[in-house]
Amino acid sequence: MLKNYKYTIALLGWMVFVTVSSLVSFSDSDGVDIDIPNFDKVVHFCFYFGAAFLGVFFIRERTKADTSLKKSVWYAAMVAIVYGIIIEVLQYSLTTDRHGDILDALANSVGAIAGAFIAKSLFSGERWLKWKN
Repeated sequence: MLKNYKYTIALLGWMVFVTVSSLVSFSDSDGVDIDIPNFDKVVHFCFYFGAAFLGVFFIRERTKADTSLKKSVWYAAMVAIVYGIIIEVLQYSLTTDRHGDILDALANSVGAIAGAFIAKSLFSGERWLKWKN
């Protein structure tokens, strides 16, 4: 039964992880302090790369491969971009030790676009993966 919902579960789990990681403060934790310039932008890129990548497969799973690859890529990228912007606004308005940043939103957007188009490239052309509809 759950086998039919593997991408739904993966996407929902990933988005819960992204949301919690974006809105909860970790300043009181004794975690490893990574001091790499702009490392947070890489993290934002990866978060939304994963969201859009999984989103393409989620759309395919939920529509039973009835949606075209082009539409799936477009929807996944747009939803991830809008979600990233919403998270940045929530960071600005709801949290006290986090702040919304336009460069974070840009990293989110670039990651979402890259993730969606990497998923598209896996299925386009003469690849072993075929998008059937």
